[in-house]
Amino acid sequence: MIQSMTGFGKASGELPGKKIHVEIKSLNSKQLDLNLRLPQIYREKELEMRNRIADRLQRGKVEVNIQLESEVADRIPQINEAVFERYHQQLSGMAQKLNLGQQSDFLRAILGLPEVLKTEQAELAEAEWLALEKTLDAALIAIIDFRNQEGSALQKDILQRVETIAGLSLEVQSYEKQRLERIKERIRENLDDLKLKNVDENRFEQELIYYLEKLDITEEKVRLKNHIDYFKECISEEGPVGKKLAFITQELGREINTMGSKANDADIQRLVIRMKDELEKIKEQMLNVL
Repeated sequence: MIQSMTGFGKASGELPGKKIHVEIKSLNSKQLDLNLRLPQIYREKELEMRNRIADRLQRGKVEVNIQLESEVADRIPQINEAVFERYHQQLSGMAQKLNLGQQSDFLRAILGLPEVLKTEQAELAEAEWLALEKTLDAALIAIIDFRNQEGSALQKDILQRVETIAGLSLEVQSYEKQRLERIKERIRENLDDLKLKNVDENRFEQELIYYLEKLDITEEKVRLKNHIDYFKECISEEGPVGKKLAFITQELGREINTMGSKANDADIQRLVIRMKDELEKIKEQMLNVL
């Protein structure tokens, strides 16, 4: 069964005094384009989480948002007293020099200056990392389930269109005999219009057979059927098959185009146009297949 690259999944986990929320969204993309947003306390595990997500989702434009609700602050601001005192001395000296007197309150201004406030990062406990792993895995399971559901609908639609192409290809056969007869008749009429005399009938028949062989589309129909059979076989394989199916779709298009260029018949051309229309819709759907 194929899997869509479009999906959504979320999960939440709880720890004493904390809640972890993970939300994952994905759209189609040729490669994996991963955007991971997470609290600073989890940065040390970013590479591990990226690898975990990449292994499970493989392709797509993926956005992962991890949020932490905490009753206790993980980052505790502290005043750097030495820096604060130096700023205060400098500002006091400038106030005296400019005759500002006691009008200036330096406290708020100094607290906003560089290096005055420093923070101490709380360490990530093993229990919290395990909870984060569990929550991330739950969100990944949710988005994969979503992708599978979308993939099931995609597969049904694509297979219906492939079967339509197969049916139209079979219809071509019903026009084959009359197509060849019309071509023969048209060539004969052209010769009569030229009023050519003493035409060598044997040579004419040989040239006619050679010409009709150039217009024969039997080989294209056989290859088209083989590609369709292989497409249906691959779409049922486990794992990502989007790139393989996209390649087979190109081969289907090549045979249909050749059939159209060699048809030289209005009825067959109409069938070819319908096949091309179905194939274009398949290509649009294939853009979203993992």
